[in-house]
Amino acid sequence: MNLLAWLVLGLLAGAIAKAIYPGYQGGGIVATLVLGIVGAFIGGTLGILLTTGKLALAAPTFSIAGLALAVIGSLIAIYLWYSFSRRAI
Repeated sequence: MNLLAWLVLGLLAGAIAKAIYPGYQGGGIVATLVLGIVGAFIGGTLGILLTTGKLALAAPTFSIAGLALAVIGSLIAIYLWYSFSRRAI
């Protein structure tokens, strides 16, 4: 069940982040899912860093606050992806 919660959280976070981020983002449902899962790890790690001062790889829980952290992390992941991909071209 934990894996299913991760997939749902990743899909929701990725879809919300793609809707918020300006411009066109390519990719289908799989890219949105991967973006959301990566964003959840980024958001969870930043949340732990800001609250405890320790750098630890973590993911948020399946809650409203966890979803918000995952969306913030997904927005960071979108920004970083497009920053690096534009320079490579």
